[in-house]
Amino acid sequence: MLDCWFSLLKQYRLIAVIRASSQEIGEKMAYIASQGGIKLIEVTWNSYQPERLVYHLRQTLPDCYVGVGTILTMAQLKNAIEAQAQFAFSPHFDQDLLNFAHYHHIPFNPGTLSPTEIINAFDGGARAVKVFPVKALGGVDYIKSLQGPMNQFPLIPTGGVTMAETIDFLDAGAIAVGLSGDLFPTDLVRAGKWEEMGDRIYQLMQKINRLPQ
Repeated sequence: MLDCWFSLLKQYRLIAVIRASSQEIGEKMAYIASQGGIKLIEVTWNSYQPERLVYHLRQTLPDCYVGVGTILTMAQLKNAIEAQAQFAFSPHFDQDLLNFAHYHHIPFNPGTLSPTEIINAFDGGARAVKVFPVKALGGVDYIKSLQGPMNQFPLIPTGGVTMAETIDFLDAGAIAVGLSGDLFPTDLVRAGKWEEMGDRIYQLMQKINRLPQ
């Protein structure tokens, strides 16, 4: 998984970030994401019983790659790997976490924001980094500004990204985008409007699939 991570990001371009208050909700989010064409699914570790959800999705969504996010500690990372997570994200850079994940052939994507943090993460062995929270420094324009001196680094903007901005981020040079709140709006989740969310996801994926690789 570690060696093919760059290729998977370049191929699929969108990561569905699931933060769920129950396993039932988490499963529904993952299923509609998968049905809409999303193949990279991240379960945040502050979801309800994330290890159970990850393990369940690994068994029921064999065509998807299921990983974890919001990993803060070594204990969380170990539990995620035991649950068969296939990749991991954190909101910060921790060399020990990255080393441990890579030892187990799990792609670890640390959170970075400044150019210094980005370079330090890649010097530490990261294959791709999460730019978080990207909205804090200008969103799409910030990713564009990084491309001149740093276009060799695979960047994954996350944090407040909307579906409407996704194509702009990819056009700006991001290898992939992490989408959460706007992918699963709270009002639609509460109302159980899964078909509507699925339609929105499908339409976005159709646009993404038309982009040049």
